[in-house]
Amino acid sequence: MKKISIVILSIITSNIIQAKEINIGVVLPLTGPTAAYGQSALDGVKIANSMNNTLSNGDKVNIVVVDTKGDKIESANASTRLVSQNKAYALIGEMLTANTLQVIRIGEEKKIPVVAPAATADKILNKKLYASRVCFMDSFQGSSLATYVKNKLNYTKAVIVSDQSADYSLGLTRAFEKEFNKQGGKILDKFRITAGDKDFKAILSQIKNLKPDFIYLPVYYTEASLFARQAKAMGVNIPMGSADGVADETFINLAQEAAEGYLFTDSFDYNNPPTQLSKDFILAYEKEKQNKEVPNFTAMGADAYFVIFEAMQKCINDFNSKCINDNIHSTSNFEGVSGVISIDKTGNATRSIVIKSIENQKQVYKDSILP
Repeated sequence: MKKISIVILSIITSNIIQAKEINIGVVLPLTGPTAAYGQSALDGVKIANSMNNTLSNGDKVNIVVVDTKGDKIESANASTRLVSQNKAYALIGEMLTANTLQVIRIGEEKKIPVVAPAATADKILNKKLYASRVCFMDSFQGSSLATYVKNKLNYTKAVIVSDQSADYSLGLTRAFEKEFNKQGGKILDKFRITAGDKDFKAILSQIKNLKPDFIYLPVYYTEASLFARQAKAMGVNIPMGSADGVADETFINLAQEAAEGYLFTDSFDYNNPPTQLSKDFILAYEKEKQNKEVPNFTAMGADAYFVIFEAMQKCINDFNSKCINDNIHSTSNFEGVSGVISIDKTGNATRSIVIKSIENQKQVYKDSILP
């Protein structure tokens, strides 16, 4: 009996000695103009890591977080540092397209897999070998809202106000316009703004005279909230909608009463948890944050982590970044926090999209659209 105990103790001790510390680098904007996105995604990554951080062979998975400050150069530098100094086997980040491209560039150079939680630009993964995403693409996002407002809400005339400085906004504009026209609607006019603009009164006056049924604003929450507030102040009571750039609660806080009735596309609704992992995550989030209203970017950050973790599990007998990357690109019907996700060899995800509106300062589920 004593000999058996010694053998068991020896095996346990051997496993402990052999267990490794494995790092996943997290590259997010935690300060600066897009900090709300980054902080939300980081909450998801942290909680996901607390739920599942030990591989089946005993290796411990850690997260190492670096703030990009919402800057392209910082995004590249942070990624380089995480790979070179912290020996990260994979990277999560960033939130904006331009910054994510920098993270991907480093991933390609170092042959380290990158999973983007929210970079939706269609071509961001073109000809990339080590990049993936858990979010949908802008072409699906823009066309989905166009179909919804035309066929479900019977809006036939629309205007588009886009940010000429953002690929995100321009891609959504093209997708919405193409699908709205295809469905028999008419785009009355398109207006251009630039990130940082604060006065939209002239544009609103023109829109008021055009009398559209709907205003599409594929911009981020800062400009969208200002636009909505100025529209309300001017008596421009025309339904408005955006993409996931306004999905964060910050938009409601900034727009206040002007957010009422605002439509947007999203990737997740906490009132309709689609999987068991989703339900488990909501419970963990509620315990951690004393609030069960899980934001969409929190769910997306969690899914980026879980997809990498599942890929790592499949590589315990041949643990290297190429194996992890190959298994990320073979993700099939993974039941994540935000829904069922499949990732193909190009790194693009196939998943559903959610339509929401804001009612009484709350996000309210309206519909789901399958790919």
